[in-house]
Amino acid sequence: MVRTSTDAVVIGSGPNGLTAAVTLARAGLDVLVLEAQPVAGGGARTLESDQADGLHHDICSAVHPLALASPAFRQFDFAARGVELIAPETSYAQPIDAHQAAIAYRSLERTAAELGADGPAWRNFFDPLVENVDLLTEVALGDRRHLPGGLLNPQGIGALVRAGLRVIEQATPAWNMRFRTDLGPALLTGVAAHAISPLPSPAASGTSVMLATHAHTVGWPIPVGGSGALTASLISDLEAHGGRVVTGAEVRSWKELPRARAYLADTSPAGLLRIWGDRMRPAVRRALERFRYGDAAAKVDYVLSEPVPWADPRVGAAATVHLGGTRAEMAFAEAEVAAGRMPQRPMALFSDPSIADAGRIVGGLRPGWAYAHVPAWYPGDVTEAVTAQIERFAPGFRDVVVSARCTPASQMSEHNANYVGGDIAAGALSTWGLLARPRLAWDPYATSIPGVYLCSQSTPPAPGVHGMSGWHAARRALAQRFSLPVPSLAP
Repeated sequence: MVRTSTDAVVIGSGPNGLTAAVTLARAGLDVLVLEAQPVAGGGARTLESDQADGLHHDICSAVHPLALASPAFRQFDFAARGVELIAPETSYAQPIDAHQAAIAYRSLERTAAELGADGPAWRNFFDPLVENVDLLTEVALGDRRHLPGGLLNPQGIGALVRAGLRVIEQATPAWNMRFRTDLGPALLTGVAAHAISPLPSPAASGTSVMLATHAHTVGWPIPVGGSGALTASLISDLEAHGGRVVTGAEVRSWKELPRARAYLADTSPAGLLRIWGDRMRPAVRRALERFRYGDAAAKVDYVLSEPVPWADPRVGAAATVHLGGTRAEMAFAEAEVAAGRMPQRPMALFSDPSIADAGRIVGGLRPGWAYAHVPAWYPGDVTEAVTAQIERFAPGFRDVVVSARCTPASQMSEHNANYVGGDIAAGALSTWGLLARPRLAWDPYATSIPGVYLCSQSTPPAPGVHGMSGWHAARRALAQRFSLPVPSLAP
């Protein structure tokens, strides 16, 4: 890599890296983004499938529960830039068995009405969360160090307390007390399982409360054309402000980098250590070496000839389907994963993006996107396990599968180096892991090296396609290294 000079270098072109780069470039800085993969985007890439001509698969993420909620992305305003984010009326679905399913609609009232005996409890649980969703989003997607102004009054404090009590309830063995059937608990647990952690637990509970609340407000959107549309829009804005992206540029050491006043790493702590470990203070290096990665996901890409024949037709309107059965079944499967064992019936997630974006159907074929939770570094092919889970709730599914291909957890880091051992959350989601992510420090983005910041989803606020980690880190770099104000991201 040729050593030149620039104002700022961003290593990694995932949503956080690109959001950081855009923020710095809009402040008038010369910004260079270096990406190891041949295609930019990190966890938000869409590539042509080699399973069917013209069909495109999302390489990592496909559905983005926080894309419409993120303060950074709201300001950036993808819609004003021609990127269509479609949030189906049916946010997600949870088949319970061959005969019944629970459905989460954007309408809280409709969701409660179809949950039967669990409807009043569901409405009571989410009413105050939906009412205060903007404040709760600011807290959840903040940097864990600054309180939103809305908390500086009794109403804001009350809203946070009510949310906290719900998180605590769903993090303890009392999590079933408010419900009367299997429907409500399963519908909430399918979202909690996104944390890939034991159930119940505080991290899983917080995940379910936050994501399910957005399912009842802005919805869970799919970008038309695939996740790569978000990446393309961010890169376009970066280039319009003088920045540039270089792909196929793996960084192994800081000695390979151009001279710059700021470096922002959209990498895992392991990647940061590989590049800068020899320059860090020993205590910081040791803390990052202790960073704990979590369990994993193994991905399955399908090519389908027809829509999935769900036993409950309502499930077919959901672009996101959680496949784990009852709350008890999901808790058992996640406990098996945490114990290092591959479950016979793993917790799985399935998405047919053509439900929201019909343009993804090519020549009568449609992409199917799925993953299963597995132990870290699990090398096995989970195609049969995921197919069996779908077939369980959609008899005849095998008949519409044209082809299927698995990316084992042990190979996920080949597509995205931040997914160590297949950990798509880039760090274990535990209570401590969220509070001290990536280490216990007042500034979680600092590295002890002046001008070097970590800006990946291994830092606050949490995993997800929201760009907030990059935004928080870039704001610090602007203040500390350049004495510049934070620019607007608006078009």
